[in-house]
Amino acid sequence: MLSGPKGPSGVQRGTINADISPQIKSIYVIGSLRNPEIPQFANEIQALGIEAFSDWFSPGEAADEKWRDYSKARGLTYKQALESYGARQIFEFDLRHLNRCDAVVMLMPGGKSAHLELGYTIGRGKPGFIVFNEEPERYEVMVQFATKVFFSREEFFEYLKS
Repeated sequence: MLSGPKGPSGVQRGTINADISPQIKSIYVIGSLRNPEIPQFANEIQALGIEAFSDWFSPGEAADEKWRDYSKARGLTYKQALESYGARQIFEFDLRHLNRCDAVVMLMPGGKSAHLELGYTIGRGKPGFIVFNEEPERYEVMVQFATKVFFSREEFFEYLKS
């Protein structure tokens, strides 16, 4: 599936065949709970006839802080909170949908979890895209692990239509 050039170390770069977009029937939308653009972005993907999974967004922007506060009020350490039934259920829910979708797209900005989800999916051989709304102030060379990087939503949607 990977077809891009190899870097100086001989490692395959994260590019996928350009004709991958017609094979995409479902996309897991990755991003930050603090990014209010996630639902609209998912709607725009859905309007193209592609399932756009973003139900992880529904708990709202304070979900992580509320979970932390709740766990601390229960006397749990971070390690214990991660091992809790609720945390495992949330993780399994997200993982189930990451595994089932044909591809992922991270609408920037994305936090640590978003980057882990992107890497996990690409590591499993599925396409993983990054969409910036504009050229970022801080350049990061490792975004090249993504199948393709876009600098506007419109550019990403044109790719999906092609």
